[in-house]
Amino acid sequence: MNDENAKYWLAFASIEKIGSVFIQTLFNHFGSVKSAWCAGPEELYKIETLTKRQVSDFLECRRNTDPDKCFEFINKKNIKYINYTDSDYPRLLRQIYNPPMTLFYKGDLARCNFERTLSVVGSRKASTVAKTVLTKILSDFKGTDICIVSGLALGIDTCAHRAAVDNGISTIGVIASGFDFVYPTQNRDLYKKIENESGVIFSEYWPTFQPLTWRFPHRNRIVTGLSKGTLVAEAAIKSGALISANLCLEQNRELMCMPGLLTNPNTEGIYKLIKNGAAVITRGQDILDTLDWQIETTSPKKDTNVSESLDLTEEEKPIFELIAQESRNFDSILSLTGMDFGDLMIILTNLEIKGYIKQTEGEKYMSTVNLG
Repeated sequence: MNDENAKYWLAFASIEKIGSVFIQTLFNHFGSVKSAWCAGPEELYKIETLTKRQVSDFLECRRNTDPDKCFEFINKKNIKYINYTDSDYPRLLRQIYNPPMTLFYKGDLARCNFERTLSVVGSRKASTVAKTVLTKILSDFKGTDICIVSGLALGIDTCAHRAAVDNGISTIGVIASGFDFVYPTQNRDLYKKIENESGVIFSEYWPTFQPLTWRFPHRNRIVTGLSKGTLVAEAAIKSGALISANLCLEQNRELMCMPGLLTNPNTEGIYKLIKNGAAVITRGQDILDTLDWQIETTSPKKDTNVSESLDLTEEEKPIFELIAQESRNFDSILSLTGMDFGDLMIILTNLEIKGYIKQTEGEKYMSTVNLG
């Protein structure tokens, strides 16, 4: 990174009164960030797409901003950053209408495959059902190089990040403040886990910028912009998740929805999106199909000769392998195998006695064997 250019990118980022569109306009007009920063008032006022108020605010703030001190400040904070012109700036994010000109980050960029990114958004007051289903869907990606992107808020965001961490999947958290703040405070440990082990935390904001209300929907363009597709896990008709869904469509990315209970108000937005053409997602493979991803897992598949290491008869093996793939009720197993009612009952009983399966409260049979 060119330090001479870096200090001007950082100087722009330190000014709270201007945004990414203003900075990009100047950069495109002058062709270099140094020229953009050093431009005289007459040159700036001639730029037709900028208002006089925008230019005057910038000039006032620039007088009190020293690029060298901005550079020193960030380096003393031990905060890393990438700028719009850097080679490691995420390709997908560069394609959106108003990409952040500078991204501050903590963590390791090398942990994340920015070509296999899936954003997950949803309600802060997510239902237990939604969080359970989302966790199951994301666990299907265990052992892959898929990267989960979300906003580190409570509810669905937290669930998505934790599911990624628990399954060894990389994850990116995009926060709506500078790094001097941890919001919500309940996620402090999750922040550290992502920073130190599981991925990257991004912010477009100078470290001292507070988590103001308007910054949360504004940062959503980064969440969706980083991603090949967005999964909406739960969303009311008026919600930040629907804002993200619209951003996803504006950015020409794939929109997907996880269906939920019709009686839950937080699914009204979901079914509206589905009616308008969003893909319906009930398992990990649906996401792979929608995004046209061919993924090879590095972890063993659940049904790969798992029965060979167990004390099973030839009649018991196919029954156990069906249950090992997913929990099933008696009628489902009977239908899939075409077995005699009595014979199937005997085999299931024997598998229970051997301790390889058990019945759940929902009268389904599930495997008790750790399949790795």
